[in-house]
This record gives sequence, C-alpha cells and structure tokens, in this order.
Amino acid sequence: MDAWVWWIVFALVLGIVETQTTVLVAGMIGIGALAGAATAALGAPPAAQVGAFAVLSALLLLVARPIARRHLRTPTQLRTGIQALIGQDAIVLERVDHRSGRVKIGGEVWSARHMNPDAVVNVGDTVQVLSIDGATALVA
Repeated sequence: MDAWVWWIVFALVLGIVETQTTVLVAGMIGIGALAGAATAALGAPPAAQVGAFAVLSALLLLVARPIARRHLRTPTQLRTGIQALIGQDAIVLERVDHRSGRVKIGGEVWSARHMNPDAVVNVGDTVQVLSIDGATALVA
C-alpha cells in the first residue's frame, strides 16, 4: 500500500478519537497527518512526510488549539436558551424539595427539584439554578 494511504488511515483514526474526547489534540494531530498524506502523494521522501506532519501538528497545537479552546467556553453574558439560566437566582413559588417544587427564573415559572435529598426550601426564598434537567430546574 502507498504511504499516503497509511497517512489517511492514521488521520481517520485520530479523527474518530477526537469525536470521543473534547481535548482538541487528536484532531490537530490528525490534520497534521493529512499534511503527511499530501506530501506522500506528491512523491516526497519519508523524511519530508514526517517533517510536514510534525510542523503542521505543532503549529496547530501551539496556535490553533488555544484559540479553539477559548471558543468552547461561552461567557455567561453570551449564553442563550437553558444555558443562560444556569447560575441564575430563582424565587421559590411552591415548596421545593428533592422531589418537586416550583420556582420563578427570570419571569418564567419552572418546575424544580433540590439537589440535596434532605433540603426543603420554603415559598419566597431564593435559590440558585445549578442545572436544567428537561423542563425541571435543579436548584440549591
């Protein structure tokens, strides 16, 4: 089999690994493997193939990865939908315990459950939204 095929197989394996993780390393190295495949397809010697692979992988890891990681974390001010509710304060409208309750978050009424199985929050108290599970706010 030609060398460029092995580079493509290597890139595909790294692409699959990247889909199973969120560390943005395997994908960057996989793109470097595509550079190795391109140089192999052009008939370059193995040293040039490995060089292209190493240089592009290093550049992507040192330059592109930090930029991509910054874009993965959306600042609180830019969150939308249910992600915007996480961290918000909510007013208890009906007693909230580990099984049920109702809260008002930013003008909307949500069903709610307390994260602590032993906790009970009474009407009028303020809680913080920790996460959203379907149509239920998990609070503490």
